[in-house]
Amino acid sequence: MNKFQADKPEATGWQSYTLAEYVVLRNGVPLGDGRSLRNMLQRSFGAASFAGFWQFWNPIWGYGLGRYVYAPLRRALPPAAAFILTFAISGGLHDLATMAVRWSPAFLFTPWFTLLGMGAVVGRVAGMDLGKRPFWLRASVNLAYLVVCLLPALALRNEIL
Repeated sequence: MNKFQADKPEATGWQSYTLAEYVVLRNGVPLGDGRSLRNMLQRSFGAASFAGFWQFWNPIWGYGLGRYVYAPLRRALPPAAAFILTFAISGGLHDLATMAVRWSPAFLFTPWFTLLGMGAVVGRVAGMDLGKRPFWLRASVNLAYLVVCLLPALALRNEIL
């Protein structure tokens, strides 16, 4: 585990945090700070696991998803199912935004994000922990995870559209 994996939302009661507090927890800097993007990228790609990647990626979006999608789903579903469904819903929202801008069908983000959610769950179940590995290796593995999940989503989109 590296220094950025120490605070896990499950262990810190993040649900009671304000958005501003949550962003500081994840990025190490307040909302609007010029170092936010750099910190997000370093912490996400340097994460010890796929699930860890998502703890640091886009904390503003993650806060909203956690509070308004995952938490209600978690009351009705097991954690893994709620997690994967949260990713699918996030993908659907990204597809809707893409369709609103392009005025044409988009079906990329929903399957891609669903696969990303499944990958994070599999990594957690398998006990994935790259925390003692060098940053370049953690970043490479996390990037490969994003690409490996993207490729079947692209193939599916090309088949459907």
